[in-house]
Amino acid sequence: MNKEAATCPSCHKGALYKNKVLIVSLVLGLALFLSYLLPILMPFRMSFLMYFHKIWWAILLGLVFGGVIDHFIPRKYVSHVLARRQKRTILYSVILGFFMSACSHGILALSIQLHKKGASNPAVIAFLLASPWANLPLTIMLIAFFGIKALYIIFSAIIIAIITGLIYQVLESKGLIETNKNSQDIKEEFSIGEDLKKRISSYKISPTQFRNDLKGVYAGTISLANMVLWWILIGMGMASLASAYIPPAIFQNYMGPTALGMLSTLGVATVLEVCSEGTAPLAFEIYDQTAAFGNAFVFLMAGVVTDYTEIGLLYFNVGRRVAIWLPIITVPQVIALGYLANKIF
Repeated sequence: MNKEAATCPSCHKGALYKNKVLIVSLVLGLALFLSYLLPILMPFRMSFLMYFHKIWWAILLGLVFGGVIDHFIPRKYVSHVLARRQKRTILYSVILGFFMSACSHGILALSIQLHKKGASNPAVIAFLLASPWANLPLTIMLIAFFGIKALYIIFSAIIIAIITGLIYQVLESKGLIETNKNSQDIKEEFSIGEDLKKRISSYKISPTQFRNDLKGVYAGTISLANMVLWWILIGMGMASLASAYIPPAIFQNYMGPTALGMLSTLGVATVLEVCSEGTAPLAFEIYDQTAAFGNAFVFLMAGVVTDYTEIGLLYFNVGRRVAIWLPIITVPQVIALGYLANKIF
């Protein structure tokens, strides 16, 4: 199989002080340690451990899947399917996102890996938007919470992902966002099926090959972790602070079915979004306390489209203009669909 593992300069000996994952981990570790000495930090520790318990598996799964993609999936495969400037490319990305069973921060690693493998920036954005709220496990969870109304959330998330992806294609064609330099030009007659058959036929199963594959997946996982994990840890820390020190009554008093309530919901969601599975119960609590289904929808969706962790990762790994355009394009759609939901339900 093709191996394209990337190196990680910050992992080299003598460069540990430059490793952002290590630095952020040490800061959070110090705060957690001090929480046993300073009672005022105890709520932070409880919130952080709660978030960690909810999402550690999703993050690990996303990183490992990213490592598998890095080692086993040739770049030209991704370029062939997700790099073309065609409308169906966005549809392919949304469908792929629908079948991903990871929360928003778990899917970040896969999104960045697809970018590294050559997926176009519009396709990466569509994949990133579709995955957290339109994936199969969360569909079941939302239906359990909201009943048939949950379908509005699911279909709205898919619509936003498609519209945003198409707008990004227009921006890319006009040179208003960065293009993915990892994409490869693939000839039209290239067949993934035929190429895969050749690779499988030449692949020899042996202990040596197994060890090489394991090392390749591990290298890809570590490389990806050094790109995204420090941002995820920062997001967990910020969300833990908000959860620990913002009174719950604020959600009930300032998130009613009004324009001000929707804007307040948007602001809180920006800070609190860490994991789709973790915020789904809180979104239902907002709906249960305020009867504002549109606000619950805004809380769910806005946490993805305005989340500083995702925007930061896009800014540093995909493109600055790609990151800046994300809230500009998506927030009006979320507000409009949230307003419509408050009118309908």
